[in-house]
Amino acid sequence: MLQRFLDPSVLASISSLDLVAKTVVDGFVAGLHRSPTFGFSQEFAEYRSYVEGDDLRHVDWNVFARTERIYLKRFKGETNSQLLLLLDASASMKYTSGKITKLDYARYLAASLAYLSSQQRDATGLIVFDEDVRNYVAPSTRQGQLMRLLHAIEQAEGGSRTDFAKPFIHFQEFLRRRGIVVVMSDFYADPEQIVKVIEPLRYHGNEVVMFHMLDPNEVAPKFRDPVLLLDVEEDTAMEVSPEYARNEYRAKIDSHIATLADKAAAAGLEYVFMDTSKPLDQGLRNYLALRQRRR
Repeated sequence: MLQRFLDPSVLASISSLDLVAKTVVDGFVAGLHRSPTFGFSQEFAEYRSYVEGDDLRHVDWNVFARTERIYLKRFKGETNSQLLLLLDASASMKYTSGKITKLDYARYLAASLAYLSSQQRDATGLIVFDEDVRNYVAPSTRQGQLMRLLHAIEQAEGGSRTDFAKPFIHFQEFLRRRGIVVVMSDFYADPEQIVKVIEPLRYHGNEVVMFHMLDPNEVAPKFRDPVLLLDVEEDTAMEVSPEYARNEYRAKIDSHIATLADKAAAAGLEYVFMDTSKPLDQGLRNYLALRQRRR
């Protein structure tokens, strides 16, 4: 049942991004508390009894439903991590073969990570990019930061071609504090060049995770007749047969994914493949793993 709250096709029916983030994180955290094998629940929160005047937003209503006692989730008070989200809003991210685009999926994950990070009192920032930096929200824990982040994520629109160099140069110029850097992209570029641009972030003591987002139809295309495929970033077209899609193309995309994963690992970068038809919990688990590693 909890997986339903992390299913992107279900989330697509929710109108507001803040409600999407809350739905995902609350469902995910409830799953952590019910899991006997996953060890992040104590790191995420501890509980204390309700005292008159406490903020009811922090009440764990799942516990109340089971025990009829009011407990508050008490999160770690110190800001001991910084999270920077880099969101690829290039034209190719607008692709979908189902209900949501890759950009929508990235929005859901970015919003959920921002929500989770704010609950843990971490300073969180955002860079939206395509061939240039389209929006920048500096990391902060000040009041209203989550709403600023969600608004910027909501406003991200598929733009032009991707240029990984500019946003990462921007990051290195303006940010000095160590933390966690999350890059969400379909990474349609040469794997060696991608890693070469991202790798310097590790030199500053950051933990870096690359969330590689692809539509299932990009990994295993399914069509019976020849089709004309358009490259929305380069404005080119190519006729593709079903046989090519099943054989040559599949070999190329598998090689691209494997090469990107291998080069990322060799550079000390965390690589996570994300199928946009799958639930979002893998992304949240990887973020919590990195955060715990920094403690």
